[in-house]
Amino acid sequence: MQINLITGISGSGKSVALRAFEDAGYDCVDNLPVTLLENLIQTLQSENCERVAVAIDARRGQTIGQLPQILENLRRHHQVRVIFLNADTNTLIQRFSETRRRHPLSGKRDAAQEATLIEAIDKERNLLEPLRAQAHSIDTSNLPAHALRSWMQDLLKDKPVGLTVVFESFGFKKGLPSEADLVFDVRCLPNPHYNKTLRPLSGKDQPVREFLEKIPEVVSMESDIIHFLDKWLPHYIADGRSYLTVAIGCTGGQHRSVYLVTRLIEHFQAQANLAALQINFLDRHRELDSLPAAAL
Repeated sequence: MQINLITGISGSGKSVALRAFEDAGYDCVDNLPVTLLENLIQTLQSENCERVAVAIDARRGQTIGQLPQILENLRRHHQVRVIFLNADTNTLIQRFSETRRRHPLSGKRDAAQEATLIEAIDKERNLLEPLRAQAHSIDTSNLPAHALRSWMQDLLKDKPVGLTVVFESFGFKKGLPSEADLVFDVRCLPNPHYNKTLRPLSGKDQPVREFLEKIPEVVSMESDIIHFLDKWLPHYIADGRSYLTVAIGCTGGQHRSVYLVTRLIEHFQAQANLAALQINFLDRHRELDSLPAAAL
């Protein structure tokens, strides 16, 4: 059975992610108590269910600590993927303020005083940290719901075995992606933003591609990143990784980083030897994907 566990910080988009699985035909269960997970899987297996997505959070406190061992037990007989959704504290506070919802851990801090929202978020981070360390993490801080839904749909296309490498472009002016395992800073490369004709375009557009591919420094940067990954990807596989996020950052996340992610995905998807190693490749563009649908 393919088991997808969706977890993470409250307010980071678990409901959006679970709906993406539901739309893809998975059997979905929300807010399942940790102690019922194995029983649920046994029941679904007896009904010949092949794909399931389960959302679990930390609202039941310390029982979440049992989850890593439960997942290890399930992995003996099933394919298990853990997706961890995260966001920075300021973003979470804003979301809770907009929705006027209470945090699930905002109960009594002690006999006299209720926990603040920040205290509840910090407590939840601490409880879920063992899961985050073994999961595919997605930072939704700068990601609207439609972009997260699109990313989840792309994730559902990959194979839940082997190593999945995610190439993600981003803009440094909006901060580093918290889920990044490797970060390459390409702000030193010539910027198409200063060309008035290229400024409104992105690194996916042919005029920008033609501009950048003629610059020796850009070609050299691309070659160096490819050489680094060619050398070290087998080591990440040997380390037992399921996901590796390679983030490429420029100033605004529109031209240089988008171009290089596009070039990298083209290069690595064409490598037959990597397919034999069960490496799957996905691309994301944080700033472009965050644009309103009408602007895409």
